[in-house]
Amino acid sequence: MNARNVMPLDFSGLNTYSVHGRHSKVTVDDFARPVRPGMSVAELISGLPNQFAGVDFPEFIDRVMTSIKNERPVLFGMGAHVIKVGLNPILIDLMERGVISAIALNGAGIIHDTEIAMVGRTSEDVACVLGAGAFGAAKETGEVLNRAINQGAEEGIGLGEAVGNMLLRESFPFNEHSLLAQARRMNIPVTVHVAVGTDIIHIHPDANGAAIGQCSHHDFRVFCRLVSELEGGAYLNVGSAVLLPEVFLKALTVVRNLGHEVKRFTTANFDFIRAYRPATNVVHRPTLEGGKGFNFTGHHELMIPLLAAGLVDRLGDV
Repeated sequence: MNARNVMPLDFSGLNTYSVHGRHSKVTVDDFARPVRPGMSVAELISGLPNQFAGVDFPEFIDRVMTSIKNERPVLFGMGAHVIKVGLNPILIDLMERGVISAIALNGAGIIHDTEIAMVGRTSEDVACVLGAGAFGAAKETGEVLNRAINQGAEEGIGLGEAVGNMLLRESFPFNEHSLLAQARRMNIPVTVHVAVGTDIIHIHPDANGAAIGQCSHHDFRVFCRLVSELEGGAYLNVGSAVLLPEVFLKALTVVRNLGHEVKRFTTANFDFIRAYRPATNVVHRPTLEGGKGFNFTGHHELMIPLLAAGLVDRLGDV
């Protein structure tokens, strides 16, 4: 069978218009300004292109600075990856400067932070040890953390406070690099939100499900108290794709149910991928009543130092 002979379409009658009269979404006025040696962080940020994150990032910094100026809270919800890529010193500095009001962690966060405090290193090579059934079996990690949690349950305190107390009590050699130790020293709340079975310390002999649940539920209630005061403040979800976005949404509905006015505040999600729950439960749904949510995609080890630099550069204005 012969192929049908298809003639090319004739474009000669196509209607056109002048580019001079057409609306365009990008002009040279929106372009970035070249970087130069010695420019300040503020100059770098003000020279970003007037497009997408180049607009959102400066606005987000402005909103966080307004929260700080008005003495409203700035809460950080964090996945453990933020700790593993080496950002503790920057976060501790932001706590010292009064930028971070409180931190919420998942269960893995206390593991990596405690190992850093104890031995100055963390993050085992799972592929090398999983075959032998040795993944997560570090003796000291399980013993120290479960002992802290069990004692915290006896004292009726939260998991974050219990671990922070333990780190300070033990005076580990790298406590200066520990978020939990330094937050406890500064009396900054750290809440820990655990999904039982997700963390290596749950497989150790000393793990006590009742104690874990009691301490983590105490921390959820503390987190709800922090969220109840979020009007005019900011909440950042950094590197948690599932657990903390769900915790934040539940806390927000609790405090609104109890009559707290939490409608006008700023949220942001920082992660190297875009996921459903952070976009929905942090950026979009919580700000439907007011405020604004932002989504920034990029590596934590680049984006968080840039954010910190932008905030620290502006602290003199407060």
